[in-house]
Amino acid sequence: MVDTQIKYFWIYLYIMKTYGIDFPFRDSGIGSYVKLTTTPEKEIRSSLVHLLLTKKGSRYYLPDFGTRLYEYIFEPNDSVTFNHIEEEIRESIRKYIPNLDIKNIIITSAEDEEEETSNSTSLETNERLFRVSNEETKPYTAKVRIEYDINSNAFSKSDFIIINI
Repeated sequence: MVDTQIKYFWIYLYIMKTYGIDFPFRDSGIGSYVKLTTTPEKEIRSSLVHLLLTKKGSRYYLPDFGTRLYEYIFEPNDSVTFNHIEEEIRESIRKYIPNLDIKNIIITSAEDEEEETSNSTSLETNERLFRVSNEETKPYTAKVRIEYDINSNAFSKSDFIIINI
């Protein structure tokens, strides 16, 4: 009986320190079906990536949820396309994640960036980097860095993500 109570106590503690499903979906290392976020900041980052990488019209009952970023994959890497991407991101975030204040959106061509070695890229940056494209499509790929503040009644924290589309 005591062992069962201790087991339920640990399960309760585990449930209390998780916030939601981590995105992109991964297997959980502790027996859950998917990995869960453990901090509010990771939950917001996960929600942001989920919003940006969901195609508009693909969710039932929320046809306006998501973005049209996939439509810009093979568009020219010029200022007109970059302005459309920025406008799409700002509009979606304004509607679905109102406690997120965008500080800056930097969009560059993926060809303009220098090659990063795996030694210079930290694990923390890898958690914030999401790739939609691959090396073959690099001439047609835009690198989008979104810097934002998370605002709630209790705290404000800055964070960023990088998406290659």
